[in-house]
Amino acid sequence: MRLRSILSAVVLGGALLVAPAAVGTADAATAAACTYQQVGNHWNCVTPGAFCPAAAHGRYGYAKVTGKKYKCKSSSPRWRWLKP
Repeated sequence: MRLRSILSAVVLGGALLVAPAAVGTADAATAAACTYQQVGNHWNCVTPGAFCPAAAHGRYGYAKVTGKKYKCKSSSPRWRWLKP
């Protein structure tokens, strides 16, 4: 009887260690699913400070991590996603 309770405690403890890893993997998969793309007049999944394509010049985009709004502005000699 004592062996059974010890064994069940080990199994439950192992399940608690595995569950957070599975949740972390789901969060990483969601972030990886975000792709840099044009949607109408704005862009999704931009990286603040990164270079932006010619098609985005003067347009707005939303950061993939924070969701904040950025504008593709000239930052001599290249264009970058900067705060509006």
